[in-house]
Formats: sequence, C-alpha cells, structure tokens
Amino acid sequence: MAKKLTKQSENYSKWYNELVISADLAENSAVRGSMVIKPYGFSIWDNMKIELDRMFKATGHVNAYFPLFIPKSFFSKEASHVDGFAKECAVVTHYRLKNDPNGKGVIVDETAKLEEELIVRPTSETIIWSTYKNWIQSYRDLPLLINQWANVVRWEMRTRLFLRTAEFLWQEGHTAHATKNEALEETIQMLNIYQKFAQDFLAIPVLTGVKTESERFAGADDTYCIEALMQDGKALQAGTSHFLGQNFAKAFDVQFQSKEGKREYVWASSWGVSTRLVGALIMAHSDDKGLVLPPKLAPDQVVIVPIYRKEEQLNQISEKVATIIKELQAKGIRVKYDNSDHQKPGWKFAEYELKGVPIRLAIGPRDLENNTIELARRDTFEKKTYPQENLATEIENLLEEIQQNIYDKALKFREDNTHYIDDYQKFKKIIETTGGFIYAHWDGTAETEEKIKSETKATIRFIPMEDGEQGKCIYSGKPSAKRVCFAKSY
Repeated sequence: MAKKLTKQSENYSKWYNELVISADLAENSAVRGSMVIKPYGFSIWDNMKIELDRMFKATGHVNAYFPLFIPKSFFSKEASHVDGFAKECAVVTHYRLKNDPNGKGVIVDETAKLEEELIVRPTSETIIWSTYKNWIQSYRDLPLLINQWANVVRWEMRTRLFLRTAEFLWQEGHTAHATKNEALEETIQMLNIYQKFAQDFLAIPVLTGVKTESERFAGADDTYCIEALMQDGKALQAGTSHFLGQNFAKAFDVQFQSKEGKREYVWASSWGVSTRLVGALIMAHSDDKGLVLPPKLAPDQVVIVPIYRKEEQLNQISEKVATIIKELQAKGIRVKYDNSDHQKPGWKFAEYELKGVPIRLAIGPRDLENNTIELARRDTFEKKTYPQENLATEIENLLEEIQQNIYDKALKFREDNTHYIDDYQKFKKIIETTGGFIYAHWDGTAETEEKIKSETKATIRFIPMEDGEQGKCIYSGKPSAKRVCFAKSY
C-alpha cells in the first residue's frame, strides 16, 4: 500500500516534502541544494513547457539559447543588477584538475586559473544584452522577441524541492523595442499570458500587480508579478515580468538608428517562470492522500486497472481495454493501462490516488458481461458505474468538469482567506494564525514596509495596478493612496 502522508494540518512542510518524494516527482541529489527531477515530475514540467511555448510563439516570440557562463565583468556594468545577485552567484575560477601528488585524489590545477572569472548563469540579462549589441543596428531590427528554456544557478542557503533550489529550470524571455510604450505593452502582455496560463492550465487563480521598489527585480524599472495563495495561507510568487527601461541597453551600449536617423537606446523587458510552478501545483490543490493534478497538466489523465483472477479473464479485459484506449487517444486523452501483475488492484488504486491521476477506471469480468465500467474521480473521490458506450465522450467532458472544479475550489479558498484590514493588531493576528491575502493601506515608504516585515514576516506581495480607495497606513497612520496586498510568502 502507498505510504501514508503526514497530514497537512499537523505539519504542512513535512507533508509537502513527503508528497514530492512519495509521488516520485523529485529527490535530493548528491549536490547540496540541488534536486533530481524524476520522470513523473519532469512530465508535469514538460506539459507546462509545451503549453507555455505554444502561447509564447502565438505572440511572435522565438526560442534561442545563450551561454551558461557569463564573464564577471558583465555584472559590474549594471550596478543594481550585481547588488541583487552577488550573494547568490557561483563562480568558476579554474578550468582544469590534476592528480594530487600526495595521492589524495584530484586537486585544482593552480596553473589553470582563468584570466577572468566566470559566473554560472543566475539570470541572463547581461550575456544576452552583450549579444544584442551585435544584433541591433537599426529600427528595422526591432522588436526582438526572444525566449530561452534553460537552467540557472542561485546559491540558495535554505532549499526545498521545486520551490527553492540551487539549480532550477525555467524560461526567460528577453525582448528589445524601439519605444518605451512598446516595451511596457510587452511587459504587461507577458504578465497576462502568465495569468491566463496559471488559471487555465494550473487551475490556480492568481492576482496581478506591481512590486514595491525593495521587491523588484535587480536592474528593472518595474516588476510585475502573479501571486497565488497556497493552502497553508502563504503566498507564492508564480511568475514575473520586468520592464527594464533602458538600463541594460545603456550598460551594454545597445543603440539603434531610428526612422528619423537618430541614435537611440533600446527599451527592454524580461520575464520568466520556473519549475517552482510544480511546487505551486502541489500546494494549491493536493490533499492528505496525495497529489490532485488538473487534467490539462496531468501526465496520465486516465488510468485503467483490470480486476481479474485468471489469465483468461485478463486477456478478455485487455481486448476490451484496447478499444477503450483507442477511443480515448482519438480524443487526445492521455491514458495508461496498468496490467502489471506484481501489485494487487487495491495497491494500484492507492498509488494512482497518490499520484493524482484525475480519473481511474476499473474493469472486471462482470463489467464485460454488463458492458459497464467503474469510474472514480480523484478530485471528489466519487465513484460511479458508467456504460461503456460513449465512454470516451463522457470522460472528455468529465475531464473539463474536473479541471473547472479544481479551479473553483482554489478560488473559493482564496476568497475565504482574503481580508481587508485597517487595524494593525488584527492584521498581526491573521498573519500569525490563518494567513492569507491581506489588503491594507501602506504609506509608500520603504521604512514602514521593512518594519511590518520585521515584526510580522509579512511582505507586500504587490501593489494593485488599478486605482483604489484612499486611507491611512495601517502601521504609521500616514495618508495612503490605495490598499496593497500583504502575505507571508515562500
């Protein structure tokens, strides 16, 4: 039988770690802070990647690839950028090892020291903008709409599988434009794509807004984000889109000749999401029995388990199942038939429940006689007997219903845990107990932002882009133009 998980209510962090490992998503590697993404976990990421890539290309973006190693001098060209990433950078200093003359394995060959040290990519703005200098000469070269799928390294001290690791997978878009408005439009367009992807595919309702100056991306004029609420009441930044202004263009002297014949600096954006989304998927939907996966991203949308005693019965069931599989696959449904004989059906039921397969079908000799099949939903645990006739259409519709139900449940949770607070003591009580999103007034100063953070561990997740009501800061009592969203976060 599948391993019993720690209950969320007892220890949410332990529940999460156990689930990631028990569901065969990932495991810790021999390299501190790094993870091995196992086939089942990678399949979820792969499905995300396929859908996002399709959305990027539909808006005119193309994929490219840039080097993993970045000359250290590149980081010093943009001051705020190096300040933001300096503490997380892994540095390559030598290019060769040699045998230890004392017989103690291998050591660094000190004669092979690099003339300039290399930074292992924490993000790619610097290497990309040094390249764009060669690609952009005229307004005719713009806009430049490029995305890359890559790995990055940020030397995190406290790590957790998928949520925060020293190395992780992501996509990062880097675009160049002739005007400020074009770059801003691109920044918001990609933010909207992330929001649509999160809601339509991850079944996670997200809020959008702009980060405070202290929380924005290092080197950006503005950072926009999508924020999701996890089941423990903490927020998760699920994606970001940055308006870079002309900061990197000026740092790397990327200019173009305008239609009017003037030399002007390029305007820019960058945007990205990572394998952190797999963590978001787990924490937004799953329960004490395991994963709950939205059908659109589930590696297997349907699993079929045969119930039999004799080999002859299995052969008869398998013959019928072959027809069912063909009908499901004709509708683009991902289906697995588990006819392995080393585990009993009860074990398989628990295993696929743990792995979050949206629909489980069970079929035995009696079902063959009655032309029926048992169907179990992962999201509601509902079991029902269906006729085999028109089963594929029934499942197709049911998968859509499950996708929507998972989203609706997450939306209700967010709504039930969203608060509008004007009293600081009540603010602190909610943060310390149930958590959630708290909309409260803030006076706009970094000093107040830092004091609230130090006293409650809550941060401003975003400033809403739309106009809001005026009021008084929850902490200082000073005038406030609008409410901002606070929460504890990952």
